[in-house]
Amino acid sequence: MKNRQSAGRAKCRPVDFEVDWEIMETNGHYYLGRIFDAGRGETTGQPLLYDPADLTTHAIIVGMTGSGKTGLCLNLMEEAALAGVPALMIDPKGDITNALLHFPELAPADFLPWIDAGQARRAGKTVEQAATETAARWRQGLAEWDIAPERLRALQEAVHFTVYTPGSQAGVPVSILASLKAPAIPWENDRELPREKVSSTVTALLGLLGFKNVDPIRSREHILLANIFERAWSQGQDLDLAELIMQVQTPPFDRLGIFEVNTFFPDKERFALAMTLNNILAAPTFQSWIEGQPLDVQGLLYTAGGQPRHSIFTIAHLNDDERMFFVTLLFSAVETWMRGQGGSPSLRALVYFDEIFGYLPPISNPPAKPTLLRLLKQARAFGVGLVLATQNPADVDYKALANAGTWFIGKLQTDQDKQRLLDGLTGAAVELDRGQYDALLSSLGRRVFLLHNVHAARPLLFQTRWAMNYLAGPLTRAQIPALNALAGAAPPAAPPVQPAASQPVPVARPQQPVEATSSTTRPAAPAGVVEYFLPVNVLLPAGTPAGELFYRPVLLAQARVRFLNRKYNLDHETQQTVIVPEPDRRGVVQWGDFTTLPLDSRTLPDQPAAVARFAPLVEPLTDARLVKALAADFQDWVYRTAEAWVKANEALQVYAGPDVPEESFRQLCALAAAGRQEAEAAKVAAAFAQKREGLEQKMVREQRELAGDEVELAQRKREETVTHAETILSLFGRRRRSLSTSMTKRRMTEKARSDVEESEEALAGLEGELAALDEEEAQALAGVAARWANTATQTSEIPVRPYKKDVTVEMFGVAWLPYYLVEAAGPVREIPGFEPGQNAPIP
Repeated sequence: MKNRQSAGRAKCRPVDFEVDWEIMETNGHYYLGRIFDAGRGETTGQPLLYDPADLTTHAIIVGMTGSGKTGLCLNLMEEAALAGVPALMIDPKGDITNALLHFPELAPADFLPWIDAGQARRAGKTVEQAATETAARWRQGLAEWDIAPERLRALQEAVHFTVYTPGSQAGVPVSILASLKAPAIPWENDRELPREKVSSTVTALLGLLGFKNVDPIRSREHILLANIFERAWSQGQDLDLAELIMQVQTPPFDRLGIFEVNTFFPDKERFALAMTLNNILAAPTFQSWIEGQPLDVQGLLYTAGGQPRHSIFTIAHLNDDERMFFVTLLFSAVETWMRGQGGSPSLRALVYFDEIFGYLPPISNPPAKPTLLRLLKQARAFGVGLVLATQNPADVDYKALANAGTWFIGKLQTDQDKQRLLDGLTGAAVELDRGQYDALLSSLGRRVFLLHNVHAARPLLFQTRWAMNYLAGPLTRAQIPALNALAGAAPPAAPPVQPAASQPVPVARPQQPVEATSSTTRPAAPAGVVEYFLPVNVLLPAGTPAGELFYRPVLLAQARVRFLNRKYNLDHETQQTVIVPEPDRRGVVQWGDFTTLPLDSRTLPDQPAAVARFAPLVEPLTDARLVKALAADFQDWVYRTAEAWVKANEALQVYAGPDVPEESFRQLCALAAAGRQEAEAAKVAAAFAQKREGLEQKMVREQRELAGDEVELAQRKREETVTHAETILSLFGRRRRSLSTSMTKRRMTEKARSDVEESEEALAGLEGELAALDEEEAQALAGVAARWANTATQTSEIPVRPYKKDVTVEMFGVAWLPYYLVEAAGPVREIPGFEPGQNAPIP
């Protein structure tokens, strides 16, 4: 493409640059046709190039039969293929299968198989003559629209084309079982989307069963099925129809709302719903719905090698209920896939629906409509564009189409259709000049369309280009195998049948021989009795010849017991499992003789091994009344015998449940005792501190008295010395001092010395008392430590019984226990195929 101007152009306007048609470069835009001059009533030479980014705001194509609508739609898909944009195309009439009829050589032999022999005969021509003329007409038409054979070859190689036929083996069949698998959507962060998927899936399924205008709020059937799906999917568990039928009969929950399940939806009525579901599963024609390509959107958009795909789902052979069922599942799968992608401003994929009549009505709410509405609102953010076509503009919800950015409007059947379309566009908040649009629509002829694009400044008229694909008209189912062979799209090889996962088998083993009445058909359990299948998780011993699997019925019971005691801070759960190989026919069971390791119900398969024989059911397993009585007896036995032992230290008031190891419990006791010891030691220390303070105060007083006594003794000694000196001098003088005075001083000195010695003795005594007090305190603290250390070791165990309301029966019913039948030298031997504790089944 050679630009004449550097300035850009408005989207969908006549191009202001020259197109080099030899190499057919369109600068990433879609070549849909040429501008039509309404005033002159002819097509101009200016090509109309459409920006594919506008498709992220979706496109609506409206036109009556013969308007060229199908040609325009196929042109749009051809351009998307050349651009490498993958697409899912829903074909209700068989026209869109023409997307595989591209013949780069334009040879008559290529057209020959697709010529309508009846039409050729009515024209007075042979099929060969009609093929030759058609090839010539196509060559001329492509040349007139400047489309070279190289562009056809590019189309043939751009994407991988496949025609799918849901519910039929004519094309590549589609398995709907993937639609019942748990979607990869996190429930924790956003429950709205997965619940919407649940609702649309259940509504589609009920529609297939013949339920019309199902209200998700009022329909018991919808509420029950929706709860079953939500419970399974929120836990990451897949569903299939067989499991769904079983859960309808025995729901995996006790209540719906505040009512018990049997009050909300009685057992007999649930059985009728299960029978209706089973009729579909049992019908031979339904096998085509569960075989073939999974409804995996990523795999439908791209091959394993990463090549884009254009996947066409032709549903012309289905009745209305089946069409609605499949379209709803497909839209739901697209929504789930879309939410798993990152945001994208560019076009990532297209979803094209050739006729939306009945799927987007203005008033009613068919199963596919809610999902389609969400896609119209949200797909743009993920780069997914919707292209919706209809030839019936009177029965379309125009408000729902307000998000559509592009409208291609062709010739309409009546003026009433035109006015209804204009009313709808105006009501959908599309900005338009009604008078201008009315005049433009009135001027439309065959293959001339009015283009209204919110990204463009004004509406345009254009004539669609010649389709690169041969428009042979609706193709029949008989032609689809040849059509897929033409595109190299063979049905996928059926995967090898895998043996069903076996379930865990009880410890005890029946001792009776294999009955001659055993059968390859599993005996039916009575209504209301749940069946379980225990896995084969034990290999045959080395050197043992491979044997046939043989199932014996046993009675399986498992209860979950919760022990709750606030005093002991106990909240503990345990399981009690019993497998009774041959229950007494009278319905009497000594439960304690048959205990075994608990089973994980989530790992139990819902079917036995694919190839096996079964022993017959015998009483009491054939009597639903006796089985129900046994279930009540089992629950009562668990309540009476179940105990949880609590580790206890009553003195410290420390308790621990069975889950706490002995060493950890001892540490808890030691910590509690240390705390008690620290508190008591603080009290003892405080008492001795008070005594020590009293002694220290006495010592201070004695020290003051000693100091005074020492001062007084020194003074008395000086007085006595002076008095003795004066007495001696008086013997030589005239004045004589009496000896009695000297003796008095002597007595006073001795008394002062005695006081000093007394104070020193008192201080020494107080110091002894203080040392004794320290020793006594140390002994008291040591006694405290020893006493609490001993208390920490005084432990016991206390039994705790459950409340009856806390005994829940998780599993109760008939379980099929597998054995290997090994025939070596001698009689046939039964070798157990299950060992308790071996949870992983053998593949």
